[in-house]
Formats: sequence, C-alpha cells, structure tokens
Amino acid sequence: MIGPMVGLGGLALAPLALGGALLLRRAWTHANARRPWLIAGGWALLAAAIAVSVPFLGAARGPSIVLALASTVALAVVAAGVELREAKRKAPRELALEPSDRRRVAWRGWLRGFLAGPLGGAAAMAVGLAVAVCFPAEVKTRLIIGGMLVPFLWAGGMAWTLSDDKILRALAVLVGVTVAGFGAVFLKGSL
Repeated sequence: MIGPMVGLGGLALAPLALGGALLLRRAWTHANARRPWLIAGGWALLAAAIAVSVPFLGAARGPSIVLALASTVALAVVAAGVELREAKRKAPRELALEPSDRRRVAWRGWLRGFLAGPLGGAAAMAVGLAVAVCFPAEVKTRLIIGGMLVPFLWAGGMAWTLSDDKILRALAVLVGVTVAGFGAVFLKGSL
C-alpha cells in the first residue's frame, strides 16, 4: 500500500509530467520549425520527473509512480482536445447475404457443414502440428503454441466457411492449408 507521503510526493511531480505532455501535444498539433525543440523539451520534462522521483520516492517505486502518473496526465491532455463531430451520411452499403437469405440447396448445406466441421478442424490441426514440429523454439514452447492455435484457427475457419458465398473457394483453401500443413510435418519428420 502506498503511504500518504509517497502519494503526495508523486502528485508533486504532476506539473512536470503535465508540462511534458502539453509540450508533446503542441508538437503534435503544430508542425513548424520549433517542433524538434518542443519534442525534446517534452521528453526532457518527463525524464526529469522520473529522475527527480528517485531520491524522493525510491529507486523502484518512484519511476513506476511517475510513469503511471504521466500516462494518466497525458491521457487527460489528449481527452481534453477531443472534438465531437456529426457523422457524414453515407449511402447504404449492400451487405453480404445472411446464410438464411441464400437459396437453399441440400448439398450446399451438407458441404458447408463438412467444410466447417471436419475439414476446418483438419486444417487447423495441420497448422498446429506444423507449428509444433517446424517452429524454431524449445519443445515445450512449440507444443503449447501449436496446441493453443488449433481451436482459434478452427473457429476462424468455421466462421469464414459458413459466411463465405463461394463454397468452392473455401474448399480449395481448406484443402490447400491441410495439405501444406501436413506436408510440412511430413517433410520435417522425414529429414
């Protein structure tokens, strides 16, 4: 827990952080010959706040308090300059048809189910195995990363397959990814 003196010491350095944030904000909004000096001055004030905090607040606690304070002050400076505008009216876009709006054909539904389920899972597993076998890292790291990728890739493949209107494109991509992933695993295992 931070004591009241430490908190007050951190707040005493707030003007330095505020000055640095204001100088950096001014350098961002005004492009002129003084811009490099404004940038250097802003960073110098922030560095001075960190350097001054070390003797007063400690070598470990001081910089962390000042960095937290400086980021909060900088966020407040940026938020003070927020300007709300009314959105422009755009012509309505045509969105892709929802799966329920497509013409229903039985074989397309079965093919989509096959692509989203078993073939998407096989493609995700192929990529996960390729990462687990071919990734240049320690064995535990490769296994964890490869295993963690599989459900996310499967979910992404499932969502893409079910929302894409081109069934044959989804079939070609999933078969290609599956063949490439298992091919990489086979080639690495045979060497």
